[in-house]
Amino acid sequence: MTTEPENLVLELLRAIRGDIAKQGQKLDEALVRLGRLEEGQARIRRDQASDAETVAHVQARLDRLGDRLDRIERRLDIVD
Repeated sequence: MTTEPENLVLELLRAIRGDIAKQGQKLDEALVRLGRLEEGQARIRRDQASDAETVAHVQARLDRLGDRLDRIERRLDIVD
């Protein structure tokens, strides 16, 4: 009679060990997915920074062109 409870406990412990192993695998998968999301977010931030830099360059160039146009209008005396 003593072997039956021991076997039952061992079976339960094995089942618990199996469940823990499954949860560990799920956690590993979730961590991999989280890492990929973080990488994607970092790429998006780099793209946004690059876009902001491009916009700043374009704005500076437009400002210079506006200044040049103002000088041309003043030279031609066509300023309102």
